[in-house]
Amino acid sequence: MNGTVLTTSADGRALRAIAWRRRIDLLFQVLALAILCLALVFLATLIADVWRDGASRLSWDFLTRIASRRPEQAGIWHALTGSIFVILVTAVLAVPVGIAGAIYLEEYGTRSRLARLIEINITNLAAVPSIIYGLLGLGLFVRMLAMGPSVLAGAATLALLVLPVIILSTREALRAVPGSIREGSYALGATKWQTVWYQVLPVALPGILTGTILALSRAIGETAPLITIGALTFVPFAPDSIWSPFTVLPIQIFNWVSRPQREFHAVAAAGILVLLVLLVTMNAAAIWLRDRYQKKLG
Repeated sequence: MNGTVLTTSADGRALRAIAWRRRIDLLFQVLALAILCLALVFLATLIADVWRDGASRLSWDFLTRIASRRPEQAGIWHALTGSIFVILVTAVLAVPVGIAGAIYLEEYGTRSRLARLIEINITNLAAVPSIIYGLLGLGLFVRMLAMGPSVLAGAATLALLVLPVIILSTREALRAVPGSIREGSYALGATKWQTVWYQVLPVALPGILTGTILALSRAIGETAPLITIGALTFVPFAPDSIWSPFTVLPIQIFNWVSRPQREFHAVAAAGILVLLVLLVTMNAAAIWLRDRYQKKLG
């Protein structure tokens, strides 16, 4: 009899504990949803404010004109082409090295001391402020290698900035590949490299592409590293080679915002809208590529 009473009492306490945990879990979900909605409201307010100020300045002439000291004649062509040029060179420099480094760390060097040392440093570098990369680019590329404030120097600096992110995201994509795919490839007599190239990489490609494009999206909005290496705030021409001086959209927007004339603030708002469209396009491309390759694998 006493045993039955004790068992019932214990069951009651367990049920009350489960109910309490469910209420805490529901409260946490509601709190997280409220914070998300609040953040989205702030974001929508900022975008609406920028749209109200800059939408009237958006036109084909604004996209194709070069910089001017007169707000009614100011355009964004040189900054837009500079951003696209710099990010393309950044991708050429960072993506192959980042993917190759991730393959080595994940598939070949997981147990060596060198791989562990590289992994620790990459994890630390991913959290370094961007201004530090700008100082490194100034000392290494601009001065030591005598590249000057060129497109190549800016792209190399941004490549160092996004390289840890590309490596980490690629490693996560490789790690998500089921082990049975590797084991089946080895069972059929494939070598390590054949397994990685023909079996692992195709499966991990959606995650690799998504992480890479998101890393490049971060780079295209960076200002501090490029200002540090000497990127110009006023360039009346578009870059025509990797050795040309350049400016990018964030620097040009900063230049317009710092002007005392209110007309330039409307021009800066239009530039912000162009930058947002560019970032949304890159993120949409990442989602589209991921879904496309996942459908092929499915």
